[in-house]
Amino acid sequence: MTDLTGAVWHKSTRSGGNGGDCVEVAVNLPGIVAVRDTKCPEGPALVFTHAEWSAFLGGVRDGEFDL
Repeated sequence: MTDLTGAVWHKSTRSGGNGGDCVEVAVNLPGIVAVRDTKCPEGPALVFTHAEWSAFLGGVRDGEFDL
């Protein structure tokens, strides 16, 4: 299990007003990016490499996940 003790969590400024359906991201940990549910900060987190996170963000920018 990855130690996330030193994680500095950030929520997007675009997350306001949606009833709490948000995620937080920590990018300050060496070699990983962590993502967690804002409503359950003590719950599990997803952990990605920087390359995986960059690929995901690229897909978001390119509309790959648009409904």
